[in-house]
Amino acid sequence: MKILLVDDDQDDREFFADALVGINLNTQLEQLENGKSCLEYLIRQIENLPNLIFLDLNMPVMNGFECLTEIRKHPKLKELPIAIYSTSSSDQDIEQTFLKGANIYIKKPSSFNDLKKSLSQVIKMNWAFHMDDFKKENFLLRI
Repeated sequence: MKILLVDDDQDDREFFADALVGINLNTQLEQLENGKSCLEYLIRQIENLPNLIFLDLNMPVMNGFECLTEIRKHPKLKELPIAIYSTSSSDQDIEQTFLKGANIYIKKPSSFNDLKKSLSQVIKMNWAFHMDDFKKENFLLRI
């Protein structure tokens, strides 16, 4: 499974990458630092898109809200599964990303084991079923 992580925080990217290795699934991770580089990457990779995007909200250049909006506007990108991956637990941020078309919201776990559990749950998710039976009550991932 090809995964794209978009997060400006180097430490968070390393924590994520280490957790991904720790869950021992067959994944390939690409990492980018902001929404603008994410959009540019996706357009370049239009024939070989990632299976899942983890998108932070608070980033320079183009934040996660703006990036999510642009992805959902693009005809060849709009169906990509997007997991919001943020430190924010604001009801407003959760609601806004839900309305903009994200598929799941993950509050960045503080413990390594919780991060591994979250990643494992999201990566193993049946995305076709999740997107067909998409309900707001399934939006926020709880670990």
